[in-house]
Amino acid sequence: MKLQQLRYIWEVAHHDLNVSATAKSLYTSQPGISKQIRLLEDELGVEIFSRSGKHLTRVTPTGEEILKIAGDILRQVESIKQLTQQHNSPNKGSLSIATTHTQARYALPSVIQGFIAKYPEVSLHMHQGTPVQISEKAADGTVDFAIATEAMELYNDLLMMPCYRWNRCILVPKNHPLAQLADLTIEDVAEHPIVTYVFGFTGRSRLDDAFSKKHLEPKVVFTATDADVIKTYVRLGLGIGIVAHMAYDPVLDTDLVAIEAGHLFESSVTSIGFRKGTYLRGYMYDFIHAFAPHLTRTVVDEAMALPSKEAQLEYFANMKLPTC
Repeated sequence: MKLQQLRYIWEVAHHDLNVSATAKSLYTSQPGISKQIRLLEDELGVEIFSRSGKHLTRVTPTGEEILKIAGDILRQVESIKQLTQQHNSPNKGSLSIATTHTQARYALPSVIQGFIAKYPEVSLHMHQGTPVQISEKAADGTVDFAIATEAMELYNDLLMMPCYRWNRCILVPKNHPLAQLADLTIEDVAEHPIVTYVFGFTGRSRLDDAFSKKHLEPKVVFTATDADVIKTYVRLGLGIGIVAHMAYDPVLDTDLVAIEAGHLFESSVTSIGFRKGTYLRGYMYDFIHAFAPHLTRTVVDEAMALPSKEAQLEYFANMKLPTC
C-alpha cells in the first residue's frame, strides 16, 4: 500500500468518480491512476469502486470505510508537512478560505488587506459558494477555513467558532412608503414584494422564521446570492430589499434608504470553522484573531481540546460577540 494510491482513491472519490478529471487535476495520466487503484484493490482483496465496463459507477460500502481512513491519513500527512513548514519557514505558506459573497465583499476585505501586509509570503486563496459547499470544502480538507452563517452546524467534523452577530435592514428607494414609517412592523414588510437572499444563504432562515411566527406569507419575487444584485433590483423597483446590514454602504448607496430591521428578525451569527485535527500554523491563528479578535490562540486551542461538539457549543454559549 502506497500513500500515492490513497491519494488517488481519495481524489477520484472527490471528482465524482471521474478518473480523467482526477488525472488532469493531479497532472498525471488516467491509465496510471486506474492501474494504481486496481493494484490497491488487489492488495486489499476488496473493491473500493464498483464498475460498469471501464467506468466507475459508485463507491462500495467497504470503499466508503477505506476512504474515510484514507482521508484521515492524508490529513495527518498534511499536518506533518505544515509542522515542518512552520519550523523552517514560519511566515511562508498558503491559506485557503471558503466563504459566501457577503463575507467576501463586506466582512473580509480589511482583514485580508492587513493579513497580506503582515504575511506577504503567504498565498491566500478564496473560494466562494453556497454555505453547504463551503462547509463541505472545510470538512473534506479542500480548504483550511470556512466562513459562513448557514449550514456550518451540519458537519460534525468541523470545529465552529462564533465570530460576530449581525442583523438585517430593509432597503427601499428614498420616496418609498416604508421610509416614511416611524415604527416598522413585520406586517408592513409583508405587504410589499420582497427581493432577498436565496434560501440557505446569509441567514435567510431567520427571515423566513420571522414571517412564519406571525403566520404571514412573504411575497418573495426575486432571490439572489449577491447583495449587490439584490440592490440592483431594488433600484429597478422590483421590490423592497432585505439584506445583511453590513451590505448597505452609505457612501455608495445614497439613492437607497436602509431601515433598521433588528427588531423584526432574530440576529444571526457568522462562524469560522475548520476540520478537527487540523494543524494550525502561526499565521492561521493570526488570521482567525484578525477576523474575530475574541478568538485568541488560547481560546482556539481550548476549543480544539474539547471532547465533543456539545462541549464546544457550551464553551462558546456565553461568549460575548461583537455586533456588525
